[in-house]
Amino acid sequence: MSVSASREIVLEFWRLMATNDFWSVAAVLTPDFLLEWPQSKERIRGADRFARVNAEYPAHGPWCFSINRLVAGESEAVSDVTVTDGVQRARAISFFTVEEGRISRVVEFWPEPYAAPANRDHLVERIE
Repeated sequence: MSVSASREIVLEFWRLMATNDFWSVAAVLTPDFLLEWPQSKERIRGADRFARVNAEYPAHGPWCFSINRLVAGESEAVSDVTVTDGVQRARAISFFTVEEGRISRVVEFWPEPYAAPANRDHLVERIE
């Protein structure tokens, strides 16, 4: 598979996620798809459970996804995406494995923002 094909399948994944029809995402997932969240030690098997966990997550409105960065190789890609429902806002770093034109595995990290320590104020610039 080419780098551009891996990139395109991940772009399509995020386009489908943005429809908020999470069952439609199955079109780009393999039958044995796995999603792993190492921070909470959870694994989700299959497109149906993936759709359900997204649909059942408490939201204040439709989910919007903004791709901050996407890096792709022949069979892997990594995205940095900002996710919001208009009230909640989070960032997800997702590592995709692509096989035969579909996503077989995603390992996803949801880092929590935190206040920078004051002891380095003289060395840093604040990002807004």
